[in-house]
Amino acid sequence: MSEHARTFIAYLQSLQEKQDLGALAELRRSLAFDPGSYPRAFPYVERFAAKEMHERDARRLALYVVAGLFATHLQVTEHSFAAAFGRLAQLCKASTEHEYSRSIEQRFIALLEADADTLHTHLRHAISLLKAAEIGLDYVRLLDDAALWMNPRLDVDRLRQRWARDFYRAAQAQAENPNENPEGDVQ
Repeated sequence: MSEHARTFIAYLQSLQEKQDLGALAELRRSLAFDPGSYPRAFPYVERFAAKEMHERDARRLALYVVAGLFATHLQVTEHSFAAAFGRLAQLCKASTEHEYSRSIEQRFIALLEADADTLHTHLRHAISLLKAAEIGLDYVRLLDDAALWMNPRLDVDRLRQRWARDFYRAAQAQAENPNENPEGDVQ
């Protein structure tokens, strides 16, 4: 995980700690627009975009996406996005919501099929579901992953495969071994 991502997420957490509700509201609102195109989010994000980044730079766009997602769901944990979403599927499977669990899996598969231009829309919907279930995630890792995914010049197959492994391990982990965390590490 990059130091740049850590610094950016620490900055977003400082907005939360200072209860800068105006800033968080603007960042949430930015999700209704294409990444990097909502002027009211510029003061909070552009300071982290390097001078050499052009307006469609994948890293710059990922900063905007993750800022909006963070402002939507402020719960930070050490679990990857895919593991958190797998945990959501597992919780639904464990309850009486088996159909909902299949829906979660189908949403995840649709997200894996997303291209650089549509990833942010799928992530926005997924984060809303994680927020409703009070399941946090690692935004530092999400920022690094989103920057890779949103770069149209890169092949994201390995990233998709890692996300799939994290998702399915977490979706099955608790049922098979209650002492295992969503990334498959025994506690």
